Amino acid sequence: MQDLVVWLTQQLVVDKAAVRVEAIERDRSTVFELSVAEDDLGRVIGRGGRTAKALRTVLDIAARREGRRAVLDILD
Repeated sequence: MQDLVVWLTQQLVVDKAAVRVEAIERDRSTVFELSVAEDDLGRVIGRGGRTAKALRTVLDIAARREGRRAVLDILD
């Protein structure tokens, strides 16, 4: 799932090398902490948070297929 978050995010940003995702495992859930270049933060969040919500939805569906729970935190 971490590769999925990285790939999706890299499709949105200009500075692909600055995309970092850290996975923190807990019981049956995983927290993904996403950081991008400051200039790309708006592209990842999107207008009104729509892009971030879409990323979270895709991640949630992928996690549920594996019987897990996933949370995406976008770091400033």
